[in-house]
Amino acid sequence: MLNIYTVPDAQQTILKRDNAFFFADVAMTKSQKEAATKIYGRPLTPDEGVRHILQQIKQNGDEAIRYWTAKLDQVTDWQMALGPADFTAALERIPAELREALEIAAGRIQDFHQRQPLPNWTTNEMGGTIGQRVTPIDRVGVYVPGGTAPLPSTLLMCAIPARVAGVQNIIAVTPPSKDGTVADVILAAAAIAKIDQLMVVGGAQAIGALAFGTETIQRVDKIVGPGSLWVTLAKRQVYGIVGIDGLYGPTETAVVADETADPAWVASDLLAQAEHDVLASAILFTPSTEFAEKVQVEVARQTEELSRGEIIARSLAGQGGIVITADMAEACQLASDYAAEHTCIATTTPEKYIDMIPHAGGLFVGEHSFEVLGDYVAGPSHTMPTNATARFASPLNVADFVKISSIVHIDPVTAAQLAPVAATIARAEGLDGHAAAAMKRVTE
Repeated sequence: MLNIYTVPDAQQTILKRDNAFFFADVAMTKSQKEAATKIYGRPLTPDEGVRHILQQIKQNGDEAIRYWTAKLDQVTDWQMALGPADFTAALERIPAELREALEIAAGRIQDFHQRQPLPNWTTNEMGGTIGQRVTPIDRVGVYVPGGTAPLPSTLLMCAIPARVAGVQNIIAVTPPSKDGTVADVILAAAAIAKIDQLMVVGGAQAIGALAFGTETIQRVDKIVGPGSLWVTLAKRQVYGIVGIDGLYGPTETAVVADETADPAWVASDLLAQAEHDVLASAILFTPSTEFAEKVQVEVARQTEELSRGEIIARSLAGQGGIVITADMAEACQLASDYAAEHTCIATTTPEKYIDMIPHAGGLFVGEHSFEVLGDYVAGPSHTMPTNATARFASPLNVADFVKISSIVHIDPVTAAQLAPVAATIARAEGLDGHAAAAMKRVTE
């Protein structure tokens, strides 16, 4: 069941952001300390535990991977490195309907990202030639979560934009199952996305291996993809050694709806989000109390039909809710302030509200643009900013896999004109060497 909140109550509860997921060195419970002691030998916080694992991966390579995989995943005998032959075999094993679905999704993801402009450009209007050159990153690592179910969609959503950008070497990592294998659907997705290699290792140890390299795993230049708390903390700690796409917390959806929306459809969208994880957030903003009550009834009814009902119940009780607003303008303002990963607009005239929600990872406009399509086949990557980082961050896209080099080719006349200007600023900064280097072009 979803609780119904007034705006002030919601702002103090479900809409309040504390960033606890990213800063996991908060006080630990007794049971958490006991669990940490069992794993690490002493009660390290998650942040400290991740640092400990990363240090061991850096020092001991594959040996540390085997140790931590046995310790954390209870897997001791498995094939760590898989390649194209393994992917192709799995692609042949999966059902034809599933293969077709993956290929359709991959085609739309590729089509969308090929349309993103990344131009090289130059101009001769600034004295000489000034411009930019766009080149792809050499090697990228894609983290594919394991968790309670395989996620081939994440592999497609992360790897295909990289390939479109021109990345030549893409390495995926994913945790082993209890028997040390990887689900065929993940391997099949690797075939479709043209992954070069898939390493069967997960958690902080996988991030460390990608960042530092081991005897088996080649270090990469950038790591992308969502993951658990341990993955997120590890990405934060290796940033600067390698690039990262972002820090992703639990998934979230905000729905902005009025009384014209279908309460059964809105309820199903909220439930689809809540079933991801007990920490997932599903929030409805609406000015209609009557509509809110209809959605509440639908949520209760539909939950009974779903296999992950317990997860849904905990998610809705912990982070979910319905917020009653004064009008649609306030609903949009609150949704934008919340800056959700996914923001859905469910009205008969959704287009009029698009510009009223500037902060969102993805905007799903109208009731036929439901968020589940974005998870799999709409086209844009479903790896999107969470935890209000949509205020400054973007969904994973082709630009994440390239870098820009500035081109500076100044002609002699313009250099002579600009040198005294540069020297004046340099002297103001106390950098006489800079000033002297500039003026040599003028005086000598």
